[in-house]
Amino acid sequence: MVDIKNKILLLFLCLMLIVGLTYGAKYLYDLKIYKDKTSSLTISNIDLSKVKDGVYTGKYDAKLVAAKTKVTIKNGKIINIELLEHKNERGKNAESILSKVISSQSLNVDAVSGATNSSKVILKSIENALKE
Repeated sequence: MVDIKNKILLLFLCLMLIVGLTYGAKYLYDLKIYKDKTSSLTISNIDLSKVKDGVYTGKYDAKLVAAKTKVTIKNGKIINIELLEHKNERGKNAESILSKVISSQSLNVDAVSGATNSSKVILKSIENALKE
């Protein structure tokens, strides 16, 4: 009886170890993709005078951090940016970059300290919207 309980316990522990290793390996793979995508990410400034009035949606996914934005252009100016989705780990503070973009009318703004990669992902999402 005790022998069967020990075998069941051992089997359960082995399964838990396999599940843990699988999720750990997936996380490390996602982390590598995230680092590769964010380290090489460049943001191009957009000539707003060439963007027609309208509402544009863009997104960018760097695996662990992703953003989807809706940008409203009127008379060659950004009048509103709505953050539709923002998957982040510790980059919630990056959401304040939206007001910087609107006030400067440019994507050439400083990233939010402590949320650099989330800032870059949000900016790339806005760029992708305006390149549409």
